[in-house]
Amino acid sequence: MTLKNKFNIGMTNKKLPGKRLSLLLHASYILPIIALIWFSASVSSCGIYRFKDVSIPDSIKTVKVNFIENKARYINPQLSPQLTDKLRQKIVNQTRLVQTNGDNADWEITAFISDYSVSTAAISQQQNATDRLNVSVSVSIYDRLANTTKDYPVSRSFDFSATITLQQAEVQLNEQIISNLTDEIFNKLFSNW
Repeated sequence: MTLKNKFNIGMTNKKLPGKRLSLLLHASYILPIIALIWFSASVSSCGIYRFKDVSIPDSIKTVKVNFIENKARYINPQLSPQLTDKLRQKIVNQTRLVQTNGDNADWEITAFISDYSVSTAAISQQQNATDRLNVSVSVSIYDRLANTTKDYPVSRSFDFSATITLQQAEVQLNEQIISNLTDEIFNKLFSNW
């Protein structure tokens, strides 16, 4: 039996009436067209740039991200520079904004670490079982075009075993701290417009 005969035998039981086949073909072209129209309308609507829940008015073109200062009582010397760099990278990679160091940016982002402290999170058999590192950042965004400033508090907690020192916990949690705080700051700044 040839390949052509095998194909024909398999197809003889699966014939569709002409109207049903044309309806299926018609539907297979309409759905992608509708999806394309919906996507185009959602991206270009209302004069606001939106992509992945990021919304920025069309008039905003440039951003300046100032160094995130550490004003907490306990200072992790790696946190400020790493958090600043990660936030700058995220803004450049996930928005259309152009980063500038000049004083004429449309938006200027300023932040400082206001709290970096440890508390007990859980006790087991009358001893610390889990400690919690609390990190808070105060973030401000100055809109030069509208001459307005908005402030956003950002706080995150990170649990670690009470059997290790804070310095050991910082090494283990560093990537998570930077990533979570960056995401939280980014979401506060670009999801509230």
